[in-house]
Amino acid sequence: MQPKKLNYLRTFLLGFGFFGVSVIWGTYNAFVPLFLANRFGIRPGLIGFLMTLDNIAALFIQPAVGAWSDRLQTRIGRRMPFVLAGAPIAAVAFGILPIAAALPVFLAGKIALILSMAVWRTPVVALMPDITPSKYRSQANGVINFMGGVGAIISFLLGAQLYEMNPAFPFWLGSALVVLAAILVFVFIREPKVYNTTPKNQRPNLIKSLKEILKDEDKSAIRIFLAIMFWFIAYNAIEAFFTLFAHVHLGMAEADGVRLLGQLSLLFVLFALPSGFIGGKIGRRKTISGGIILMALAMLLMAFLPVPFLTNVLFAVPVLGEVPIVGVILMFAGIAWAFININSLPMVVDMTEDILIGTYTGLYYLFSTMAAILGPNINGWLVELAGNDYSVIMYIGPIFMLLALVMMAGVTRGEAKVDSEFQEIKA
Repeated sequence: MQPKKLNYLRTFLLGFGFFGVSVIWGTYNAFVPLFLANRFGIRPGLIGFLMTLDNIAALFIQPAVGAWSDRLQTRIGRRMPFVLAGAPIAAVAFGILPIAAALPVFLAGKIALILSMAVWRTPVVALMPDITPSKYRSQANGVINFMGGVGAIISFLLGAQLYEMNPAFPFWLGSALVVLAAILVFVFIREPKVYNTTPKNQRPNLIKSLKEILKDEDKSAIRIFLAIMFWFIAYNAIEAFFTLFAHVHLGMAEADGVRLLGQLSLLFVLFALPSGFIGGKIGRRKTISGGIILMALAMLLMAFLPVPFLTNVLFAVPVLGEVPIVGVILMFAGIAWAFININSLPMVVDMTEDILIGTYTGLYYLFSTMAAILGPNINGWLVELAGNDYSVIMYIGPIFMLLALVMMAGVTRGEAKVDSEFQEIKA
């Protein structure tokens, strides 16, 4: 039976999965570059490379896991076994990072973390379109990313306070929260009971799907996947290097740079739900394109405005602390990222049929992971070539945002579909 409205309670409960993912990655991206630079004395170019070792592993795992989860049939569902296997291992590996005194131990924990996260990230994201009809997927993705943004805020704002007490505390909090999140998803989310009965030789296959996309006369799918890669290269510059940008270029304390990322995440959270409704109202492509333009402008402002102006404090509020001009710019970047990120996955999964949702989710992560490999490396080596000038990342980002905008201009599919059949699953 076609549901008359989005089941917000069930979607919020599912959002705890992405909440756990965001707590881990928020803490990881904020503090690991600082550990590499200050604890182990690693230069910027090598930091960029080390920040991508995990993504190289994920490049080969996440898409394949997405396709595998499309084919899997178990008593607890297609996606849930991956969540239960990956989350506990990720929690243990994450807790090891801040107490690793030797670089080899640190890197071993880092690789264990990404391998385990790669096992369950794609399946937990694929659960959203599994249980949500097409016309509500932008709104549902807004709810999911709202929860993810709450996780990012916790990792940045609370993490900054805990880091000042003990550098290990933000990581141990993340480990506890990711286990809690996995338990909540397992207890409260029920997967659809309709399994794939397609003949074996016609079942989802990642490589086959990618070949079909490349050969398709309508280039919408490959264009949006390339756009995803380009905008993630730009955004990964902020994720991987912003704390060093704030510390080295802006002259701020380490924890203050993390708080600035929290200010970005706060506006992302506030606009997560509205972005889904805007995408449903005016179209996903237009909403994403507007976000790309706004993000490029925010990065250009951080590139060209002088440091004393950027660091001028405008006001202070509880939790957020002091908000300088660069913090306000980052807030607009948070709005822009909500417009982009909330509507992109729904566009991807609505370019295909339901049987391939996990496969296309895997392709989404294939291209975003390629960006996560290229982005830190490109930006890290450019920073080093520029004499450790971290402002370079704000000049490079808008170039890739422009490339993403060009790709999006040719996308003609991916808007919400009219669902002819959809069985509502009770939470």
